[in-house]
Amino acid sequence: MTHVITEHPYFGVFVLFALTAVAFPATLFLARFISRKLARLDTEKLKLTIYECGPEVTKQPNTISSQFYLIALLFILFDVEIIFMFPWAIDFKLLGWFGFVEMILFILLLAIGFVYAWKKGALEWHSIK
Repeated sequence: MTHVITEHPYFGVFVLFALTAVAFPATLFLARFISRKLARLDTEKLKLTIYECGPEVTKQPNTISSQFYLIALLFILFDVEIIFMFPWAIDFKLLGWFGFVEMILFILLLAIGFVYAWKKGALEWHSIK
C-alpha cells in the first residue's frame, strides 16, 4: 500500500513548518517558565524603580526644532532618488537612448523639486514659509 501523502513533493516542507509552528511557541513558553522559576523576586520598592542610581528622569530641557526633521526628510528623499540612479548607471549601455532620455527627465524632476524646496525656504535655517 502506497502512502500518497508522504510521496507529495512538499511533504517535508509541511512537516518542518508544522514542527516549527509547535516548537517555537513551546520554547518561548518553556523559557518564560524557567526564567520565572529561577528569577529572584525582590519586592522592595527601590529595586523595582527604573534607576537604582544616577540622575533622576526629567523632561528634556531643549526641544528639537522642526527644521532638523525637514532637513532629514529632504535628505532621505533625495538619497532614495539617487539610489534609483545606480541601476541606470550599471545598465547604461544596455538601455541606450531611451534610458538616457528617461534618466534626464528623472534628473530634471529632481532639479525642479530641489528648486521648489529652495524657493520655499526649506533649506534656510531660520525661516520656514
